[in-house]
Amino acid sequence: MIVGSVREIKDNEARVGLVPGGVHALKDHGHPVLVETGAGTGSGVTDDEYRAAGAEIVATADEVWGRAEIVVKVKEPQAVEFPRMREGQILFTYLHLAPLPDLTRALLDGGVTAIAYETIRKPDGSLPLLVPMSEVAGRMSIQVGAHYLEHVHGGRGVLLGGVPGVPPAEVAVIGGGIVGLNAAKMAVGLGAHVTVVERSIPKMQYIDDVFGGRVVTLYSNPVNIAHAVRRADLLIGAVLLPGAAAPKLVTRAMIATMKRGAVAVDVAVDQGGCFETTRATTHSDPVFEVDGVVHYCVSNMPGAVPRTSTFALTNATLPYLLEVVNRGVADAARRDPGLAEGVNTYAGHLTCAPVAEAQGLSSRGVLELFSNPPRRAPGKGLQA
Repeated sequence: MIVGSVREIKDNEARVGLVPGGVHALKDHGHPVLVETGAGTGSGVTDDEYRAAGAEIVATADEVWGRAEIVVKVKEPQAVEFPRMREGQILFTYLHLAPLPDLTRALLDGGVTAIAYETIRKPDGSLPLLVPMSEVAGRMSIQVGAHYLEHVHGGRGVLLGGVPGVPPAEVAVIGGGIVGLNAAKMAVGLGAHVTVVERSIPKMQYIDDVFGGRVVTLYSNPVNIAHAVRRADLLIGAVLLPGAAAPKLVTRAMIATMKRGAVAVDVAVDQGGCFETTRATTHSDPVFEVDGVVHYCVSNMPGAVPRTSTFALTNATLPYLLEVVNRGVADAARRDPGLAEGVNTYAGHLTCAPVAEAQGLSSRGVLELFSNPPRRAPGKGLQA
């Protein structure tokens, strides 16, 4: 199977979907690899390193998209890339389709088999291809939040850890999953006073045990969320419903109760955000203000640290990529139901129920479609 990797074009996105080690592994299994020239530059990987691993360096993204049977990316295709996708092509990347109806329609109309990193599961229910970037984003959220709390960046001029005689900042984390845990770890390490709001009692017990009581846990309900938000100097949105739009747990009214110059970082922005005031921003224009609160809602946060992020991500994606290219999507998905959950679109059908619910569409089970493959009839669209 011809594998292609292109340079990312989302604003300030410097990660890349393949590294030389991955190219070498693919070549060892007999798969040709195409890499767009300069694709790895932002992550510190040169064309010569890709060549040494066995990749063919090609001049344009159009050529990669045109020749590759599977395109391996990091972020969802941008509008300019929609026409490059073709029927039967496999796309392997983060998609976060729930808040992106235009991309969903492009994938369906194009007959693309789209496998989303963020909805692949392991047998224990964990999300192995989301974990590494969630770790990065969780840690970055505190780093970014501390930056924008500085007065020169519009914040209220609070040092997260305080100093003797001056109390530390209050950090509230909404959600105790991978993002929330990593945010709490960084905030505690900097000396902040941290509260995590979570609905899972076992997770709260785990947080209490791991942090030795240094993190306050609150059960997630509107009253407790409002209390935590009101006290926060730095608010972190770390809510995830895999594949679905994030619930708006923090309302505009809650934001209005925060201190002037407080900072809100919504890591859930990829799935639409868990703050009612969220709107996606970019690394070029990362913040905006609502009711005196600085909002940071960049939808590709780990792209700011591409070297770390690229290698962490590709360590996790390569085993799944090898399964897909060695066995084909259908056989690989039958063997691994967790990989099957990653297939969001197939042959013009939406196969991810949470995305369908978010967009008011219907969906079909991908394993059912593999057993009864749909076909295209000229001028009549898809036939089951």
